[in-house]
Amino acid sequence: MEVLLTGFEPFGGERTNPSWEAVKAVEPTGYTLTTLELPCVFHESIEVLKDALDERHYDLVIATGQAGGRPDVTPERTAVNLDDARIPDNRGNRPVDEPVLPEGPTAYFSTLPVKAAVAALTAEGIPASVSHTAGTFVCNHVFYGLMHLTATAHPGTRAGFVHVPFSPDQTEDAPSLPVGTTAKALDLIIRTALTTRTDLRTTAGTLH
Repeated sequence: MEVLLTGFEPFGGERTNPSWEAVKAVEPTGYTLTTLELPCVFHESIEVLKDALDERHYDLVIATGQAGGRPDVTPERTAVNLDDARIPDNRGNRPVDEPVLPEGPTAYFSTLPVKAAVAALTAEGIPASVSHTAGTFVCNHVFYGLMHLTATAHPGTRAGFVHVPFSPDQTEDAPSLPVGTTAKALDLIIRTALTTRTDLRTTAGTLH
């Protein structure tokens, strides 16, 4: 099985991005892995991803990004057609209340088994939960662009997005996970997605 796994370059003044560091550290088991670092730039990031998808067929594509402040690995469930940047991207772009794609639908659901992935992670002692929002910065932008590409140009390719916490060297106060643990989590999510077609029928809802 051919898998594409992406992470982001550092942004917001950080020297590293744990998503890319973890992606580089993944040791694939039972699948062929291609890795790709995306620029933390609106629109340019989707173009880089599009070029990669046009070059070869992938059975599974998972994009990852940093969610500083979150305590656990969070497979994302919903991508929304909205850019609303609290901070500039790495090219100084700061869209406010703009669609990712003007012609696109309001939202896409991940085609990953997000609940099964969380169950697999927690069974291994890795903190994880389903997230219902990927924010409105470049992570959601890429998530939405990825789901649009697979829905329109690459049908049959399953795809989704996973947010990961800070690494310990980035913070002394916020929650963090070692890069090795995050890499193990990404490998487990990939293997779960490749072997699970129907997600678990269990609650992962929130009250707010």
